[in-house]
Amino acid sequence: MAEQATANKTVKFIITRQDSPESSSYNEEFELPYRPNMNVISALMEIQRNPVNIDGKSIAPVCWDSNCLEEVCGACSMVINGKPRQACAALIDKLEQPVRIEPMKTFPVVRDLVIDRSRMFSALKRVKAWIPIDGTYDLGPGPRMPEKKRQWAYELSKCMTCGVCLEACPNVNEKTDFIGPAALSQVRLFNAHPTGEMNADDRLEALMEDGGIEGCGNSQNCVQSCPKGIPLTTSIAEMNKQTTKHMFKRWLGV
Repeated sequence: MAEQATANKTVKFIITRQDSPESSSYNEEFELPYRPNMNVISALMEIQRNPVNIDGKSIAPVCWDSNCLEEVCGACSMVINGKPRQACAALIDKLEQPVRIEPMKTFPVVRDLVIDRSRMFSALKRVKAWIPIDGTYDLGPGPRMPEKKRQWAYELSKCMTCGVCLEACPNVNEKTDFIGPAALSQVRLFNAHPTGEMNADDRLEALMEDGGIEGCGNSQNCVQSCPKGIPLTTSIAEMNKQTTKHMFKRWLGV
């Protein structure tokens, strides 16, 4: 009886679609046979294999981004039942039906659920979120980080640039140029690195420009939504302290 009930069970989806960056969005409904251990990505794959909506009409397959399917790459970020999250980790059994799937609104839509995250990557360029080594010769193993520092720095390094924290942040929108919590946390990470700290002042200067750390409204939505549990608000507090100290040093000419 249980197997028969499962065989007759279906899952309904309401997907927000958009045919091009310039076109208007619209909703399209789908109904799929239920399978145990389904996640949103497997449902989207099923729709791609058989692109037929709930009315039985053949339509263009739904477009979305994905890569690792293991909550590592961050590519499959979308809004599922009103919450920004990773589609690969969203299990159908734990979602209220109908399952509503939308693209993240903080970023421009390319098509359907595919978004342009250039804003996020531009922010990382702005704060120089890298270790400046030209790679022309062997520098050896480099300095070692103390174990205690390495442990919390590792937590910050889990960032997969998924954009969920920017989607959750009320201060990141088309009316502001706030770089968002991810870039702020990456400054803390790279400034803590024994080699990266050589360029710490440059990163702090970037945070003190328009759209930098002053754009944070301390809503703390970011830390609650981060799929990796990164202590973003702790990083933001630390960057507030470091930029304040840097400001006074600049005034005093130290």
